[in-house]
Amino acid sequence: MPGPVVRPRRLRQSAAVRRLVAETRLHPAELVLPVFVKEGAREPVAIGAMPGVVQHSLESVVEVAREAVEAGIGGLMLFGVPEEKDATGTGADDPEGILNVAIEAVVDAVGDRTVVMADLCLDEFTDHGHCGVLDREGRVDNDATLERYAAMALAQARAGAPVLGLSGMMDGQVGHVREALDAAGFTDTIILAYSAKYTSGLYGPFREAVESSLEGDRNTYQQDPANATESVRELELDIAEGADIVMVKPATPHLDIIRAAAEMSPVPVAAYQISGEYAQIEAASANGWINRERAILESLLGIRRAGAQIILTYYALEAAALLRR
Repeated sequence: MPGPVVRPRRLRQSAAVRRLVAETRLHPAELVLPVFVKEGAREPVAIGAMPGVVQHSLESVVEVAREAVEAGIGGLMLFGVPEEKDATGTGADDPEGILNVAIEAVVDAVGDRTVVMADLCLDEFTDHGHCGVLDREGRVDNDATLERYAAMALAQARAGAPVLGLSGMMDGQVGHVREALDAAGFTDTIILAYSAKYTSGLYGPFREAVESSLEGDRNTYQQDPANATESVRELELDIAEGADIVMVKPATPHLDIIRAAAEMSPVPVAAYQISGEYAQIEAASANGWINRERAILESLLGIRRAGAQIILTYYALEAAALLRR
């Protein structure tokens, strides 16, 4: 009996052939490392739900920024963990606040040899843990929050952050911040908009990392995981308001949204492999259920194949090392 004429396996027969015909490739320059900076910390503090991830001191965050440069990864996203919080998150725009001090220290250390990004949201700084200020009924006040975001944006830009990650999911946040930045002369400051940020059960480890004080949930401003068309609308709005980069978060549960964003967006598309995604891989590998290194690269490759040009991942440094093998 004659065999098949078409044999796709010919292109899988060796590592060299598979490498030659690979349709999707990962590169360290596409990866961004999220890092947490804890006010008052004298040394890194381990995060229980995220093995291998720490809350950094000012000294250690500078060191990890230098590691990022050496590893050739695309950048870092800085999150602040303040000692004190209040109802309006005043530490967020305080020039001496932990996040702004960390931005300045990291930019001073590495300059533009890697891209320094700053999380622009109030949740780490408010005593109620929400991403905005609350009204008298305890609801997040969208328009009052925009004013706080503008102040935070100016503080971060003055500290030297070239990229601001607007993650609060307030209506109009991109346009409001863009206007404030431009009016103050920060026309070159880049806005990375968390355009399709879904409410999720996978944020738990992150909340430990930032010592969140969240009361209730964020269902009234983060997107419903049941909806897809809504995310395209959010993307269109942010792009129209001046977003330079748009992002989908979480990444793996919303690969279809990453694909939709990649197909319609005229600006680069990012995706955030969040803390719960990281914790799942770590827990399964710790139990011997999966091959850890293969799972890391496979998870990132899937996000990249879906269309993300930039991936925020806690595996950025390790993945860069694996990719160099």
